[in-house]
Amino acid sequence: MEYVTAHGARIPALGFGVFRMSDAEVEAVVPAALEAGFRHFDTAQIYKNEAALGRALDAAGAKRDELFLTTKVWVDKYAKGQFAASVDESLDKLGVDKVDLLLLHWPGDSVPVPEQVALINEVQAAGKTRFIGVSNQNVSQLRESARVSPAPIVTNQVELHPYIDQSRLAQAAQELGIAITAYYGMADGAVPKDEALQKIGAQYGKTAAQVALRWLVQQGYIALSKTARPARVAENFDIFDFTLSPADMQIIAGLSRPDGRIVDPKGLAPDWAA
Repeated sequence: MEYVTAHGARIPALGFGVFRMSDAEVEAVVPAALEAGFRHFDTAQIYKNEAALGRALDAAGAKRDELFLTTKVWVDKYAKGQFAASVDESLDKLGVDKVDLLLLHWPGDSVPVPEQVALINEVQAAGKTRFIGVSNQNVSQLRESARVSPAPIVTNQVELHPYIDQSRLAQAAQELGIAITAYYGMADGAVPKDEALQKIGAQYGKTAAQVALRWLVQQGYIALSKTARPARVAENFDIFDFTLSPADMQIIAGLSRPDGRIVDPKGLAPDWAA
């Protein structure tokens, strides 16, 4: 496993995400993920499967001190009292006394970013998370979060795959010492079917999916992989025994396009150009 370090947080560069997975799928696949080598697990309140993840990790005998657990607070909890109570509920479902990383899930358009940041800092000060971060923030929001937060913002979790150019955001994050965590790395199923990525993978004896994950990790990003099929878990983890050439990295970066963004919910997403 490779690691990404940001403001004292040492985060496994490859994580296992459980977005859009049922309780049954989570409980079936997590043992395979642990066996493959995954120790970084990413969930969220809105996924409705925190409890399933907690049960699966416990049933598999996972050692808490070997895990890096991330969850996210949903936008309807961005209020005094509600925020902390929702985190308590998440911890209870996960079966832990604190998570390793707590994120603000979306910036939304009703609660100012400084107020959100103040709430998550209160939770960290109360010892309920080791580190804090944000998700789906644009450049200006990320700069504002870093400026007003008493505790360091360690990551911004955003959509990132070969078809979207996030270089401007990545540059700002680097200047702030903030890690980028990539979700939707498979571009909702487009990556495994991509002929250019398949061709690159053939040179290394790897799949298109493995190439895309390696491309993310090789740039210093934290990549979240996901599969509900236990048989596919080992493939997702098997990306640390090869290095993409500079030419291949450039080819993959060249796949980005203006309409590459997939996730852009109204009322939750910011102005991405800001």
